[in-house]
Amino acid sequence: MGKRAQRRRTREGQSNGSRQVTSGKLHAVNPSLMGWEPTDGIKRDQSYVRHVRPASEGQRELLEAMRNHHLIVTVGPAGTGKTYLAVAEAVEALEDGAVARIVLSRPAVEAGETLGFLPGDMEEKLAPYLRPLYDALNDRLGGKRLKSLMQDGTIEIAPIGFMRGRTLNNAFIVIDEAQNCTYGQLKMLLTRLGWNSTMVMTGDPDQSDLLPEISGLAEVSRRLDLLDDIAVVRLQDQDIVRHPLVAQMLTVL
Repeated sequence: MGKRAQRRRTREGQSNGSRQVTSGKLHAVNPSLMGWEPTDGIKRDQSYVRHVRPASEGQRELLEAMRNHHLIVTVGPAGTGKTYLAVAEAVEALEDGAVARIVLSRPAVEAGETLGFLPGDMEEKLAPYLRPLYDALNDRLGGKRLKSLMQDGTIEIAPIGFMRGRTLNNAFIVIDEAQNCTYGQLKMLLTRLGWNSTMVMTGDPDQSDLLPEISGLAEVSRRLDLLDDIAVVRLQDQDIVRHPLVAQMLTVL
């Protein structure tokens, strides 16, 4: 009995930094009394933010569309949260068990630079183009969990060229920067939709890196708008959630 009592006293002594023992009851220690706050030091994972809330009427419409349709096309100016809301909804669907995986894709369109000039293998060359998707996922899941889900294939991020010939079942698919796809590419992507899957296609027709007659997003959204079972959400300048100057600049640029 003496050894057991000694081990118990040792454990209690080691845990005094995180709890107090009084009359056999545990009491949480107030971190502020110890000169420490949870927000000190490194940035904490943001995965505890379970649900996102719309910041505008347009965002509310987009969230409702994603929860009530299997195919959603959302177009609008930069800063309206198109990509972030789509990724957040994908993560929520995965966490709720509504889908088994997330597939994110965007075109690797060059804007004044060439892929061949970037160092590294193909994956490293594509990383800068896919960075916005990594950032949104990291904000919703945290770095460690994101890395784990990507390693086991639950989350896949791929360029548009790797999507041909696939059927995506039981997945939440986000096609980002769709304004940099041709009409033929968008048609190919839309027909990847499989059973028990949701696809969200986002883009800004006014910010295409392709020639106006080559980008297919405006035409695709116009045609799909005629179908009742497909949601086409058009965000406006008032839905911009970045710095207020962004909305002002887009009206004159």
